[in-house]
Amino acid sequence: MARIQFADGGLCHEKVIMGQDEIERNMGVQPLDGIMTEHEVTNHALVTASTEPMTHKAVQRARKGRRLTKHMKQRMADALSLLMKQQGKEIERPWVVKDLFTY
Repeated sequence: MARIQFADGGLCHEKVIMGQDEIERNMGVQPLDGIMTEHEVTNHALVTASTEPMTHKAVQRARKGRRLTKHMKQRMADALSLLMKQQGKEIERPWVVKDLFTY
């Protein structure tokens, strides 16, 4: 396994090479970040609203586009939907992973 870091337009990317496969770890700022900014939701508010274990670090990684597991992405979507409901904000439907992440 080898790690390669390279700069692309001012952003630092990291690829992990395992045999012939490359895993892109930094996916760029995600739609989750824009949605949270638009609705003035802080990382702490999302962590507090979650019914499952979630850390502030995980939320920050999700916003910046570090690769997360499917399960953690689903936790983010569930927590955001629950938080919007708690704050009395109307949304058309609960947030799903495809709405929040591009990978």
